[in-house]
Amino acid sequence: MESAVGGPAQGPCVQPDPRPLVVLAGPTASGKTALAIALAERAPVPLEAIGADARQIYRGLPAGTAQPAAAERRALPHHMIGVADPAETFDAARYAREARACAGGVYARGAVPLVVGGSGLYLRAFVEGLFEGPGARPELRRRLEEEAGREGLPALHKRLSGCDPEAAAKIHPNDRRRIIRALEVFEAAGRPISSLRAGAPAGGFERPLWLGVDWPPEAHARRIEERVRAMLAGGMVEEAARLAREGLEHAPSFEGLGYAEALELGRGGADIEETVELVCRLHRGYAKRQRTWFRRVPGVRWLHPERGMEAAAAEAARAVEAYLAGFGPGALARKGAAG
Repeated sequence: MESAVGGPAQGPCVQPDPRPLVVLAGPTASGKTALAIALAERAPVPLEAIGADARQIYRGLPAGTAQPAAAERRALPHHMIGVADPAETFDAARYAREARACAGGVYARGAVPLVVGGSGLYLRAFVEGLFEGPGARPELRRRLEEEAGREGLPALHKRLSGCDPEAAAKIHPNDRRRIIRALEVFEAAGRPISSLRAGAPAGGFERPLWLGVDWPPEAHARRIEERVRAMLAGGMVEEAARLAREGLEHAPSFEGLGYAEALELGRGGADIEETVELVCRLHRGYAKRQRTWFRRVPGVRWLHPERGMEAAAAEAARAVEAYLAGFGPGALARKGAAG
């Protein structure tokens, strides 16, 4: 039984995959795609990217989710980009399952997977492994969605605080999807989601290489503003309008940072500078949460592109070469089960 959140395994634990896996993680607008391409040009073995972004997973939303451009995808093969319909709920368990299938194809082609992204739950699900737990309950989820619309998210977050204070403390009061999922798990399993997460992970990888990308705060804030302006000018307003026309204003795809603000801009309810500031604020907050998450991952080798992308790529390539030296001949052949 699959889970969107990761609960304890109900069956035998899947053994970690012993093959090499490189992770390039970092906050939004940190230049991960450009660095991944530069790294692939210098790496001692072929690399193929597997995206780990909870917004880029949706098709038809290239501007508002900053998906890699066609030229970037030609320079470095990318997987797990634009694979889900915007109306779908694409959870971490499905991501991990499909990413594992992608990784299998990458290994079969004699390459090493390079996981590129900033969604901590996706990275954790794929790289570290997930637990099985109660699957989605469509009727229960619909009821909770209706209650959220009727009572408001603060009321649901307060309810979550009563039944699972640990989970509530980690979930932002405006995070509709995670609040509803946590309540869904509690009602379906009769146990808090936080208690379901305690246990040994299923699957994952035995010894991945974690590379992290970060910038000084001032430089990163400038990059975020440049990204936001490019997104709004490049089609995000039109994407937001299309999602609204399709009745998807409460869909996970619309929860991508800034779609509500872009919709308001398109309807004439805000001017461009006000919208830029609102969306930048959202991105800065998200980046802060991402940075906090990544700093808790042990053994990350941090790269600093502000010193030059070429230098950062060269450092990353040296780290990958040293890492791969620890694997014997035939390291890409399947030796264990990843799920």
